[in-house]
Amino acid sequence: MSETIERLEPAYRGIVSQIEALIMSGQWRVGRRVPAETTLAAEFGVNRSTVREAIRALEQLGLVRRHDGGKLLYVTAPREADIASRMTAAMVLHEISFFELWEAMRHVEPALAGLATRRVDAATLDALEANLAETREAIGDQERLTTLDIAFHQIIAGAAKNRALLLSRNAISGLFYPAFLRVFSRLNAGERLLFAHTRIVEAMRAQDVAAAQGWMDKHIVDFRRGYELANLDIQEPVSWPAPINKA
Repeated sequence: MSETIERLEPAYRGIVSQIEALIMSGQWRVGRRVPAETTLAAEFGVNRSTVREAIRALEQLGLVRRHDGGKLLYVTAPREADIASRMTAAMVLHEISFFELWEAMRHVEPALAGLATRRVDAATLDALEANLAETREAIGDQERLTTLDIAFHQIIAGAAKNRALLLSRNAISGLFYPAFLRVFSRLNAGERLLFAHTRIVEAMRAQDVAAAQGWMDKHIVDFRRGYELANLDIQEPVSWPAPINKA
């Protein structure tokens, strides 16, 4: 059966696998120019149309890209947004529950808050204070509160300076944080959100790692309570998020 599947597999997929292996092994490094289609066709013993299909697939994977709309292709690292989008899609298709998502965020967000507190700088604190000021003004605006909350957590995630955690978090947050709007639309949660955010920033300013992690944990736990008080089913599979206006 497996031999039949292999025979039916389009030829271009084999080329994709071979080029992907060259890139992931470091033989083709990021920034390297990809050989011309005719060169690749001769090297792999296939026609140009097969190579062209393989290149399209590699572009979709984010492993090769044309610079500024040019014709030349270069090896690239996938963009963070593209990685997150694919991981988010996988979670939706695997019917991950909101509880599973929340449980993951309860581990990730306090860890990011702790790292950010250790590495915090003046620019980060200024950005967080500006976010708090806007949040105070937007207490009655549910959509604006949602956008500001997303931004608050993104500032902290970036300040943690841990790309592995950031890449993992981005896929989860794409599904997790739009749910805030559903909570805000049913409960008056703005003041509680602002209180928690203020305590987190105070802890970061004092470089109190334990307090920053503790308040972030309370914040995430409080959101679960709000979710359930809003009569939303935490065991329901997550759905593909609608775009959020970040203006």
